[in-house]
Amino acid sequence: MYNLVMKDLKLGIQPIMFVFPFLIAMLMLIPSWVYFIVPMYFCWISLPNMFGNFRMHNDLTFTSMLPVTKKDMVKARIAVIVILEILHVGFAMIFGVIHNLLYSNMHITYLFFAPTMGFWGLCMVMLAIFNIVFIPLYYKTAYKYGGALAAAIIAAMLFTGIVQWLGIDIPSVSNIFNVTAAKHIAFHASILIAGIVIFAAFNLIAYRIAAKRFLKVEIL
Repeated sequence: MYNLVMKDLKLGIQPIMFVFPFLIAMLMLIPSWVYFIVPMYFCWISLPNMFGNFRMHNDLTFTSMLPVTKKDMVKARIAVIVILEILHVGFAMIFGVIHNLLYSNMHITYLFFAPTMGFWGLCMVMLAIFNIVFIPLYYKTAYKYGGALAAAIIAAMLFTGIVQWLGIDIPSVSNIFNVTAAKHIAFHASILIAGIVIFAAFNLIAYRIAAKRFLKVEIL
């Protein structure tokens, strides 16, 4: 499986896609912005570009000719997706820390969630939802990704829209995330840990469903 992952990283993904997460993460420096948009760029740009590139170069046929199992093919592709997601979130978190240092004494009023630990936990849940919708749907064919991508983006945006609306509409939630976050470190840490656990669990579930579906796909 390691060789499959390296094949995708070296041959299937354009080098700019490894720089893109860093560039997009700089948007975290915008004061009082909609920071959910930063990790969403993975769903909007990075993943479509990656899967479009795989399809254009007929990667499915090429990989099926290698001495690997279908389960390993699914596992490796999910690993690549997760690596890129971690790059997006990781760089965003770094610039989120820089954001907090830059504006710590400016008393910025946040309408949307500030870049706190709890916020990053919510981002992990968002990506988990995206993956558990996209991956099983995609592996119905392992070739057509447009419909699966659209459904996954809608699901992820619905989640972010709902939690962000709750953060705006409920003063106590807004206060915990945006005003007195430093006083609720344990709460934010628990959300971050829960988000990571959900991310891992959803990816495992997505893999199992996708692997079973891919076994039924006939590769010509």
